[in-house]
Amino acid sequence: MTSHTLNELIAEGVRGRYVLVRSDLNVPLDGSTVTDDGRIKASLPVLKKLSDAGARVLVTAHLGRPKGAPEDKYSLKPAVARLAELADFPVALAADTVGTAAKEAAAGLQDGGVLVLENVRFDARETSKDDAGRGAFADELVALTGDNGAFVDDAFGAVHRKHASVYDVATRLPSYQGDLVRTEVEVLRKLTADTQRPYVVVLGGSKVSDKLAVIDNLLGKADTILVGGGMLFTFLAAAGHKVASSLLEEDQIPVVQDYLKRASDAGTTFVIPVDVVVVSRFAADAEHETVAADAIEESSFGAAGIGLDIGPESAALFAEQIKGARTVFWNGPMGVFEFEAFAAGTRAIAQALTETEAFTVVGGGDSAAAVRTLGFEDSQFGHISTGGGASLEYLEGKELPGLSVLDR
Repeated sequence: MTSHTLNELIAEGVRGRYVLVRSDLNVPLDGSTVTDDGRIKASLPVLKKLSDAGARVLVTAHLGRPKGAPEDKYSLKPAVARLAELADFPVALAADTVGTAAKEAAAGLQDGGVLVLENVRFDARETSKDDAGRGAFADELVALTGDNGAFVDDAFGAVHRKHASVYDVATRLPSYQGDLVRTEVEVLRKLTADTQRPYVVVLGGSKVSDKLAVIDNLLGKADTILVGGGMLFTFLAAAGHKVASSLLEEDQIPVVQDYLKRASDAGTTFVIPVDVVVVSRFAADAEHETVAADAIEESSFGAAGIGLDIGPESAALFAEQIKGARTVFWNGPMGVFEFEAFAAGTRAIAQALTETEAFTVVGGGDSAAAVRTLGFEDSQFGHISTGGGASLEYLEGKELPGLSVLDR
Protein backbone atom coordinates (compact mmCIF):
# COMPACT_ATOMS: atom_id res chain seq x y z
CA MET A 1 0.00 0.00 0.00
CA THR A 2 1.02 3.61 -0.45
CA SER A 3 0.28 6.54 1.81
CA HIS A 4 -2.47 9.00 1.08
CA THR A 5 -1.17 12.48 0.24
CA LEU A 6 -1.91 15.92 1.57
CA ASN A 7 -3.29 16.91 -1.84
CA GLU A 8 -5.81 14.07 -1.58
CA LEU A 9 -6.95 15.39 1.79
CA ILE A 10 -7.35 18.91 0.47
CA ALA A 11 -9.25 17.61 -2.55
CA GLU A 12 -11.68 15.90 -0.16
CA GLY A 13 -12.33 19.30 1.42
CA VAL A 14 -11.01 20.59 4.72
CA ARG A 15 -12.76 23.92 5.20
CA GLY A 16 -14.06 24.03 8.75
CA ARG A 17 -12.51 20.63 9.57
CA TYR A 18 -9.90 20.12 12.26
CA VAL A 19 -6.65 18.73 10.91
CA LEU A 20 -4.05 17.51 13.40
CA VAL A 21 -0.55 18.03 11.96
CA ARG A 22 2.61 16.55 13.45
CA SER A 23 5.30 19.12 12.61
CA ASP A 24 8.99 19.23 13.44
CA LEU A 25 9.75 22.34 15.47
CA ASN A 26 12.65 20.76 17.37
CA VAL A 27 15.08 23.60 16.73
CA PRO A 28 18.30 24.58 18.51
CA LEU A 29 18.00 27.43 20.98
CA ASP A 30 20.35 29.85 22.65
CA GLY A 31 18.24 30.78 25.63
CA SER A 32 15.00 31.88 23.99
CA THR A 33 16.57 32.59 20.59
CA VAL A 34 16.19 30.12 17.71
CA THR A 35 19.69 29.67 16.26
CA ASP A 36 18.67 27.60 13.22
CA ASP A 37 15.11 27.98 11.91
CA GLY A 38 15.50 25.49 9.06
CA ARG A 39 12.94 23.05 10.44
CA ILE A 40 10.44 25.84 11.08
CA LYS A 41 10.77 27.06 7.51
CA ALA A 42 10.41 23.49 6.25
CA SER A 43 7.16 23.11 8.23
CA LEU A 44 5.56 26.22 6.75
CA PRO A 45 4.38 24.97 3.31
CA VAL A 46 2.04 22.27 4.65
CA LEU A 47 0.60 24.56 7.31
CA LYS A 48 0.02 27.25 4.67
CA LYS A 49 -1.68 24.79 2.30
CA LEU A 50 -4.09 23.73 5.00
CA SER A 51 -4.68 27.28 6.21
CA ASP A 52 -5.36 28.51 2.67
CA ALA A 53 -7.83 25.63 2.23
CA GLY A 54 -9.74 26.75 5.34
CA ALA A 55 -8.76 23.98 7.74
CA ARG A 56 -8.60 24.52 11.48
CA VAL A 57 -5.06 23.34 12.07
CA LEU A 58 -3.84 21.83 15.33
CA VAL A 59 -0.08 21.31 15.44
CA THR A 60 1.76 18.89 17.67
CA ALA A 61 5.54 19.07 18.04
CA HIS A 62 8.30 18.43 20.55
CA LEU A 63 11.42 20.29 21.55
CA GLY A 64 14.32 18.68 23.35
CA ARG A 65 13.95 15.87 25.85
CA PRO A 66 11.90 16.98 28.83
CA LYS A 67 11.21 14.26 31.38
CA GLY A 68 7.47 13.95 30.85
CA ALA A 69 6.54 17.18 32.62
CA PRO A 70 6.53 20.88 31.70
CA GLU A 71 9.94 22.59 31.76
CA ASP A 72 10.19 26.22 30.71
CA LYS A 73 13.46 25.71 28.82
CA TYR A 74 11.71 23.19 26.57
CA SER A 75 8.64 25.31 25.85
CA LEU A 76 7.74 25.73 22.20
CA LYS A 77 7.30 29.50 22.76
CA PRO A 78 10.49 30.57 20.89
CA ALA A 79 9.81 28.21 17.99
CA VAL A 80 6.18 29.30 17.68
CA ALA A 81 7.17 32.97 17.89
CA ARG A 82 9.52 32.42 14.93
CA LEU A 83 6.82 30.45 13.08
CA ALA A 84 4.41 33.34 13.58
CA GLU A 85 6.99 35.80 12.23
CA LEU A 86 7.45 33.75 9.06
CA ALA A 87 3.81 32.83 8.48
CA ASP A 88 1.19 34.86 6.62
CA PHE A 89 -1.61 33.10 8.52
CA PRO A 90 -2.68 33.38 12.18
CA VAL A 91 -0.56 31.28 14.57
CA ALA A 92 -1.12 30.82 18.31
CA LEU A 93 0.34 28.62 21.04
CA ALA A 94 -1.79 26.78 23.58
CA ALA A 95 -0.50 26.96 27.14
CA ASP A 96 -0.77 23.18 27.51
CA THR A 97 -1.09 20.12 25.29
CA VAL A 98 -4.45 18.46 25.99
CA GLY A 99 -5.56 20.41 29.07
CA THR A 100 -8.14 23.14 29.59
CA ALA A 101 -6.12 25.79 27.72
CA ALA A 102 -5.70 23.56 24.65
CA LYS A 103 -9.38 22.58 24.64
CA GLU A 104 -10.57 26.17 24.91
CA ALA A 105 -8.13 27.44 22.26
CA ALA A 106 -9.03 24.60 19.89
CA ALA A 107 -12.75 25.25 20.34
CA GLY A 108 -12.21 28.89 19.42
CA LEU A 109 -10.09 28.21 16.35
CA GLN A 110 -11.39 29.81 13.14
CA ASP A 111 -11.13 28.49 9.59
CA GLY A 112 -7.55 29.00 8.39
CA GLY A 113 -6.20 29.39 11.90
CA VAL A 114 -3.22 27.45 13.24
CA LEU A 115 -2.93 26.48 16.90
CA VAL A 116 0.28 24.88 18.13
CA LEU A 117 -0.17 22.70 21.21
CA GLU A 118 2.57 22.95 23.84
CA ASN A 119 5.42 20.41 23.73
CA VAL A 120 3.90 16.92 23.47
CA ARG A 121 6.81 15.54 25.51
CA PHE A 122 5.54 17.49 28.50
CA ASP A 123 3.18 14.49 28.81
CA ALA A 124 5.04 11.30 29.74
CA ARG A 125 2.55 9.22 27.76
CA GLU A 126 3.88 10.63 24.47
CA THR A 127 7.03 8.53 24.60
CA SER A 128 5.75 5.69 26.79
CA LYS A 129 6.56 2.11 25.86
CA ASP A 130 3.13 1.16 27.21
CA ASP A 131 0.69 0.96 24.30
CA ALA A 132 -2.30 1.75 26.50
CA GLY A 133 -0.68 4.85 27.94
CA ARG A 134 0.30 6.19 24.54
CA GLY A 135 -3.13 5.30 23.22
CA ALA A 136 -4.87 7.25 25.96
CA PHE A 137 -2.81 10.33 25.17
CA ALA A 138 -3.51 9.88 21.45
CA ASP A 139 -7.23 9.67 22.24
CA GLU A 140 -7.05 13.05 23.99
CA LEU A 141 -5.25 14.60 21.04
CA VAL A 142 -7.76 13.14 18.61
CA ALA A 143 -10.67 14.41 20.74
CA LEU A 144 -9.54 17.96 19.98
CA THR A 145 -10.36 17.38 16.30
CA GLY A 146 -14.06 16.65 16.84
CA ASP A 147 -16.12 14.28 14.70
CA ASN A 148 -14.52 14.80 11.29
CA GLY A 149 -10.82 15.22 11.96
CA ALA A 150 -7.79 14.12 9.96
CA PHE A 151 -4.12 13.61 10.67
CA VAL A 152 -1.13 14.76 8.60
CA ASP A 153 2.38 13.63 9.50
CA ASP A 154 4.84 16.25 8.30
CA ALA A 155 7.60 15.61 10.87
CA PHE A 156 10.15 13.44 9.12
CA GLY A 157 12.57 13.99 11.99
CA ALA A 158 10.24 11.98 14.26
CA VAL A 159 9.03 9.15 11.98
CA HIS A 160 11.51 6.70 13.52
CA ARG A 161 9.74 7.07 16.89
CA LYS A 162 6.72 5.02 17.95
CA HIS A 163 5.28 7.96 19.87
CA ALA A 164 1.67 8.90 20.47
CA SER A 165 1.67 12.02 18.28
CA VAL A 166 3.46 10.20 15.46
CA TYR A 167 2.14 6.64 15.49
CA ASP A 168 -0.92 6.18 17.66
CA VAL A 169 -2.94 9.14 16.36
CA ALA A 170 -2.45 7.75 12.84
CA THR A 171 -4.29 4.59 13.87
CA ARG A 172 -7.26 6.65 15.04
CA LEU A 173 -7.78 9.25 12.31
CA PRO A 174 -7.78 9.24 8.51
CA SER A 175 -4.07 9.81 7.95
CA TYR A 176 -2.02 11.49 5.25
CA GLN A 177 1.64 11.97 4.41
CA GLY A 178 2.74 15.61 4.55
CA ASP A 179 4.68 17.10 1.65
CA LEU A 180 7.87 17.38 3.70
CA VAL A 181 7.77 13.70 4.67
CA ARG A 182 6.97 12.71 1.09
CA THR A 183 9.93 14.71 -0.25
CA GLU A 184 12.29 13.25 2.35
CA VAL A 185 11.27 9.70 1.44
CA GLU A 186 11.67 10.38 -2.29
CA VAL A 187 15.15 11.78 -1.70
CA LEU A 188 16.25 8.91 0.53
CA ARG A 189 15.00 6.38 -2.02
CA LYS A 190 17.51 7.91 -4.43
CA LEU A 191 20.20 6.99 -1.91
CA THR A 192 19.04 3.39 -1.52
CA ALA A 193 17.67 2.31 -4.91
CA ASP A 194 18.67 3.18 -8.49
CA THR A 195 21.38 5.45 -7.10
CA GLN A 196 23.41 7.39 -9.65
CA ARG A 197 27.04 6.33 -9.32
CA PRO A 198 29.72 7.02 -8.25
CA TYR A 199 27.98 7.26 -4.89
CA VAL A 200 30.06 9.01 -2.22
CA VAL A 201 29.05 9.10 1.44
CA VAL A 202 30.67 11.56 3.85
CA LEU A 203 30.35 10.53 7.49
CA GLY A 204 31.43 12.65 10.44
CA GLY A 205 30.21 13.48 13.89
CA SER A 206 31.64 12.48 17.22
CA LYS A 207 30.98 8.77 17.65
CA VAL A 208 31.49 5.90 15.24
CA SER A 209 29.03 3.87 17.33
CA ASP A 210 26.24 6.19 16.14
CA LYS A 211 27.00 5.28 12.54
CA LEU A 212 27.76 1.53 12.74
CA ALA A 213 24.45 0.30 11.36
CA VAL A 214 24.43 2.75 8.47
CA ILE A 215 28.06 1.90 7.61
CA ASP A 216 27.16 -1.78 7.62
CA ASN A 217 24.25 -1.17 5.26
CA LEU A 218 26.34 1.05 2.94
CA LEU A 219 29.02 -1.56 2.30
CA GLY A 220 28.53 -2.61 -1.30
CA LYS A 221 26.06 0.23 -1.95
CA ALA A 222 28.35 3.25 -1.62
CA ASP A 223 31.40 3.40 -3.85
CA THR A 224 33.34 5.54 -1.39
CA ILE A 225 32.92 6.43 2.29
CA LEU A 226 34.85 9.48 3.50
CA VAL A 227 35.41 9.43 7.26
CA GLY A 228 35.88 12.58 9.35
CA GLY A 229 34.81 14.07 12.66
CA GLY A 230 35.52 12.48 16.01
CA MET A 231 34.81 9.02 14.59
CA LEU A 232 37.94 9.19 12.40
CA PHE A 233 40.16 8.46 15.40
CA THR A 234 38.60 5.05 15.94
CA PHE A 235 39.32 4.33 12.26
CA LEU A 236 42.92 5.48 12.70
CA ALA A 237 43.29 3.29 15.78
CA ALA A 238 41.80 0.37 13.86
CA ALA A 239 44.56 0.91 11.27
CA GLY A 240 47.17 0.70 14.03
CA HIS A 241 47.86 4.38 14.63
CA LYS A 242 48.08 6.20 17.97
CA VAL A 243 45.59 9.03 18.44
CA ALA A 244 46.91 10.66 21.65
CA SER A 245 44.01 12.11 23.68
CA SER A 246 41.60 12.36 20.73
CA LEU A 247 38.09 10.93 21.02
CA LEU A 248 38.36 7.16 20.79
CA GLU A 249 35.85 4.34 21.19
CA GLU A 250 38.20 1.48 21.95
CA ASP A 251 35.41 -1.09 22.12
CA GLN A 252 34.52 -0.31 18.49
CA ILE A 253 38.02 -0.89 17.09
CA PRO A 254 37.36 -4.58 16.23
CA VAL A 255 34.09 -3.64 14.51
CA VAL A 256 35.81 -0.98 12.40
CA GLN A 257 38.61 -3.41 11.54
CA ASP A 258 35.97 -5.84 10.30
CA TYR A 259 34.38 -3.12 8.15
CA LEU A 260 37.75 -2.22 6.66
CA LYS A 261 38.33 -5.88 5.73
CA ARG A 262 34.85 -6.38 4.29
CA ALA A 263 34.79 -3.11 2.36
CA SER A 264 37.20 -4.15 -0.41
CA ASP A 265 35.28 -7.39 -1.04
CA ALA A 266 32.05 -5.40 -1.18
CA GLY A 267 33.46 -2.85 -3.63
CA THR A 268 33.42 0.06 -1.19
CA THR A 269 36.50 2.18 -0.47
CA PHE A 270 37.04 3.91 2.85
CA VAL A 271 39.00 7.16 2.62
CA ILE A 272 40.55 8.17 5.95
CA PRO A 273 42.11 11.61 6.58
CA VAL A 274 45.83 11.95 5.90
CA ASP A 275 46.29 14.94 8.19
CA VAL A 276 44.63 16.24 11.34
CA VAL A 277 44.44 19.55 13.22
CA VAL A 278 45.63 18.82 16.75
CA VAL A 279 45.14 21.10 19.77
CA SER A 280 46.59 21.44 23.24
CA ARG A 281 43.14 21.60 24.89
CA PHE A 282 39.48 21.68 23.93
CA ALA A 283 38.90 25.42 23.53
CA ALA A 284 38.17 27.89 20.74
CA ASP A 285 41.47 29.68 21.28
CA ALA A 286 43.63 26.59 21.87
CA GLU A 287 47.08 26.33 20.33
CA HIS A 288 46.93 24.04 17.33
CA GLU A 289 49.00 22.56 14.56
CA THR A 290 48.45 20.27 11.60
CA VAL A 291 50.18 16.90 11.61
CA ALA A 292 50.04 13.70 9.58
CA ALA A 293 47.16 11.48 10.65
CA ASP A 294 49.58 8.68 11.53
CA ALA A 295 51.74 10.99 13.66
CA ILE A 296 49.29 12.62 16.07
CA GLU A 297 51.40 11.84 19.13
CA GLU A 298 54.36 13.44 17.41
CA SER A 299 52.74 16.88 17.55
CA SER A 300 54.26 19.34 20.01
CA PHE A 301 51.44 18.41 22.42
CA GLY A 302 52.50 14.76 22.54
CA ALA A 303 50.12 12.29 24.15
CA ALA A 304 47.97 15.20 25.40
CA GLY A 305 47.10 16.30 21.86
CA ILE A 306 43.46 16.27 20.77
CA GLY A 307 42.37 16.11 17.12
CA LEU A 308 39.58 18.61 16.40
CA ASP A 309 39.41 18.79 12.60
CA ILE A 310 40.60 17.14 9.43
CA GLY A 311 43.62 18.88 7.88
CA PRO A 312 43.84 20.79 4.57
CA GLU A 313 45.28 17.85 2.60
CA SER A 314 42.41 15.67 3.76
CA ALA A 315 39.88 18.38 2.90
CA ALA A 316 41.33 18.61 -0.63
CA LEU A 317 41.32 14.82 -0.95
CA PHE A 318 37.68 14.63 0.14
CA ALA A 319 36.68 17.50 -2.16
CA GLU A 320 38.25 15.67 -5.11
CA GLN A 321 36.20 12.55 -4.33
CA ILE A 322 33.02 14.65 -4.11
CA LYS A 323 33.81 16.43 -7.39
CA GLY A 324 33.82 13.11 -9.27
CA ALA A 325 30.58 11.79 -7.72
CA ARG A 326 27.08 11.58 -9.17
CA THR A 327 25.40 11.20 -5.76
CA VAL A 328 26.66 12.48 -2.38
CA PHE A 329 25.17 11.96 1.08
CA TRP A 330 26.74 13.87 3.96
CA ASN A 331 25.99 13.29 7.62
CA GLY A 332 28.14 14.75 10.39
CA PRO A 333 30.64 17.63 10.55
CA MET A 334 34.35 17.06 9.93
CA GLY A 335 35.45 18.84 13.10
CA VAL A 336 34.34 21.17 15.87
CA PHE A 337 32.88 23.68 13.42
CA GLU A 338 31.42 25.75 16.27
CA PHE A 339 35.01 26.94 16.87
CA GLU A 340 36.11 29.00 13.86
CA ALA A 341 39.68 27.69 14.05
CA PHE A 342 38.40 24.14 13.55
CA ALA A 343 35.66 24.74 10.98
CA ALA A 344 37.83 24.54 7.84
CA GLY A 345 37.25 20.84 7.19
CA THR A 346 33.47 21.13 7.48
CA ARG A 347 33.49 24.28 5.34
CA ALA A 348 35.54 22.51 2.65
CA ILE A 349 33.02 19.67 2.45
CA ALA A 350 30.10 22.10 2.22
CA GLN A 351 31.90 24.10 -0.48
CA ALA A 352 32.66 20.95 -2.47
CA LEU A 353 28.99 19.95 -2.34
CA THR A 354 27.99 23.31 -3.81
CA GLU A 355 30.46 22.91 -6.69
CA THR A 356 29.83 19.31 -7.75
CA GLU A 357 27.31 18.35 -10.42
CA ALA A 358 26.20 15.45 -8.24
CA PHE A 359 22.83 15.14 -6.52
CA THR A 360 23.72 16.23 -2.97
CA VAL A 361 21.93 15.44 0.28
CA VAL A 362 22.90 17.00 3.61
CA GLY A 363 21.68 14.58 6.25
CA GLY A 364 20.09 16.80 8.83
CA GLY A 365 21.04 17.57 12.42
CA ASP A 366 24.53 18.95 12.98
CA SER A 367 25.36 18.95 9.26
CA ALA A 368 22.36 21.14 8.43
CA ALA A 369 23.21 23.50 11.29
CA ALA A 370 26.84 23.59 10.14
CA VAL A 371 26.15 24.65 6.56
CA ARG A 372 23.87 27.46 7.73
CA THR A 373 26.27 28.55 10.47
CA LEU A 374 29.07 28.68 7.92
CA GLY A 375 27.06 30.96 5.62
CA PHE A 376 25.73 28.58 2.97
CA GLU A 377 22.19 28.75 1.63
CA ASP A 378 19.85 25.75 1.56
CA SER A 379 19.37 26.31 -2.18
CA GLN A 380 23.04 25.52 -2.82
CA PHE A 381 22.41 21.85 -2.04
CA GLY A 382 20.19 19.28 -3.68
CA HIS A 383 18.37 18.60 -0.42
CA ILE A 384 18.87 19.36 3.26
CA SER A 385 17.13 16.74 5.36
CA THR A 386 15.18 17.72 8.45
CA GLY A 387 15.74 14.32 10.04
CA GLY A 388 19.18 13.29 11.23
CA GLY A 389 18.32 10.12 13.16
CA ALA A 390 15.39 9.27 10.91
CA SER A 391 17.55 9.66 7.80
CA LEU A 392 20.20 7.34 9.21
CA GLU A 393 17.67 4.71 10.25
CA TYR A 394 16.12 4.81 6.78
CA LEU A 395 19.57 4.25 5.26
CA GLU A 396 20.13 1.43 7.74
CA GLY A 397 17.12 -0.29 6.18
CA LYS A 398 15.01 -0.12 9.33
CA GLU A 399 11.24 0.10 9.29
CA LEU A 400 10.18 3.54 10.52
CA PRO A 401 6.94 3.35 12.56
CA GLY A 402 5.74 6.82 11.55
CA LEU A 403 5.96 5.89 7.87
CA SER A 404 4.66 2.33 8.02
CA VAL A 405 1.56 3.38 9.98
CA LEU A 406 0.58 5.69 7.10
CA ASP A 407 0.70 2.78 4.62
CA ARG A 408 -2.46 1.17 5.98
